[in-house]
Amino acid sequence: MNASAESHAGQSPATSGPLGADDPGAFNHCFAEVNGIRLHYVDQGQGPLVILLHGFPYLWYMWRRQIVALAGAGFRVVAPDQRGFGRSERPEDIEAYDLSQAVGDMVGLMAALGETSAVIVGHDLGAWVAQAAAMLRPDLFRALVMLNTPVPPRGKIRPTVALREMAKGRVYHHLYFQEVGKPDRELAADPRKTLRSLYYSVSGSAVGAERWRLFIEPGEPILNAFTEPKDFPAWLSARALDYYVDEYARTGFTGALNYYRCRDRNWEITAFLDGAVVRQPSMFIGGAADPALEQITGVYDQLETYMPGLRKKVLLPGVGHSAAEEGVDEVNALLLEFLKPLGR
Repeated sequence: MNASAESHAGQSPATSGPLGADDPGAFNHCFAEVNGIRLHYVDQGQGPLVILLHGFPYLWYMWRRQIVALAGAGFRVVAPDQRGFGRSERPEDIEAYDLSQAVGDMVGLMAALGETSAVIVGHDLGAWVAQAAAMLRPDLFRALVMLNTPVPPRGKIRPTVALREMAKGRVYHHLYFQEVGKPDRELAADPRKTLRSLYYSVSGSAVGAERWRLFIEPGEPILNAFTEPKDFPAWLSARALDYYVDEYARTGFTGALNYYRCRDRNWEITAFLDGAVVRQPSMFIGGAADPALEQITGVYDQLETYMPGLRKKVLLPGVGHSAAEEGVDEVNALLLEFLKPLGR
């Protein structure tokens, strides 16, 4: 395994202000050959390692303000583009996106970094990877934080079967994404409209009919469930949105959607995790205005039952599914409150 870095001389990301943090060039970009792929990641600061895993449709960049805050507080912060996203490699096979490969990437990245212990933080699909990493390799991942998505226990029945029962004849986005090709083309037809609509509709800024509609009718395109705003809220700058749009316009959405296409496969290959719990210190941060929580409030209520090391769970008022971007100060304060007592 090997790692390489891209130098950005004369820049100081750890002390960048809000505008500086929106500049992707203000960070230390690196690449490593891990688990058979080339992985892109940002590496900032020195101290105990914290790994930040993004969700969909985001990138390493969603953590830009957490990277600045945590690196400035004495942590080494590593935020990768997960496989299939951004500047990381995008394998063609759907099976290449199952949890065993995603966790394997993090194990390989730890080795490439020369580190043997990390706190792992995951948002959305990154929370699935982070939780699996904590369960499978407690020797490496000493603590866990999940943002926005309280990952449920494995479950007794196949995920797509459970989702169809929940949808009751309608279509949930996890089911919509099972088809190969059509969703990919719909999302990629106009990446700017897609991302503006998704980011806004799942956020705490959307109200009433603007909010993400969790279910669509059979035959209805997925983007009908979202609303494109006339003006985007200030928590996502034009520069930040441009970065997301440029990256997804270049890569498309197939790599990201392949994670959803592995839902049943993940269930099949993790039978040995049935009944497993996370015993490491853990925390959950969610948004009280996150529409994604509407169908899984029961999971949030029962987090303690399969996360016996849970130290705190909180829902931030007015914050939606992009907590790291919508509630920057609150998320940063909570992360630092959780991390500092852990020591090395």
